Amino acid sequence: MRNQITRRSLLAASGALAALALSACTAKDPLAQQANAGDNKNYIAGDGSVTEYGAADRKEPVQFSGTLFDGTTVASADLPGGVTVLNFWYAACAPCRVEAPDLQALHEEFTPQGAKFYGVNIRDEAATAEAFERNFGLTYPSMADKDGGVLLALTKYVPPAAVPTTLVLDKKGRVSARILGLADKGTLKALITSALAEN
Repeated sequence: MRNQITRRSLLAASGALAALALSACTAKDPLAQQANAGDNKNYIAGDGSVTEYGAADRKEPVQFSGTLFDGTTVASADLPGGVTVLNFWYAACAPCRVEAPDLQALHEEFTPQGAKFYGVNIRDEAATAEAFERNFGLTYPSMADKDGGVLLALTKYVPPAAVPTTLVLDKKGRVSARILGLADKGTLKALITSALAEN
């Protein structure tokens, strides 16, 4: 009897340790956390790394179509001629909250110079996205991309790979720069300025 009780205690203890070890691994692994969230997006947080593509190294103009939360359709065919900034985000993303005021400030600064800003929301329903936009005073529109259509289309050119990710498209609609993770305001400003200065 005592052996049975001891065996049960050991099994229970080993099960508890295994669960603890698993939860500890999951807590340190952002990809595992997002997989456990059940959203199937498989994103990890970016490190803020910046990639700028020289004009000769850029791929062909991007092709995508998205629907803004107000129902308006945005197509890549409408973009060439000006610089476009695409920011991939969702409301519960902590770095997205941090960079939102800077994105709004840059939107206000560069819109008069012909730049367009669009958010690409990969997760939220309209009410959640709109609440975020109100809270942070965002006046540029966002596309609803819960089905991943815009994301998938852009992956052909340069994988976003993290949330947030910010892409700068040149006047021909090609990806000229990518920031993985939190966008530094000064860095993004320089990338937009550079793209606007191109012929």
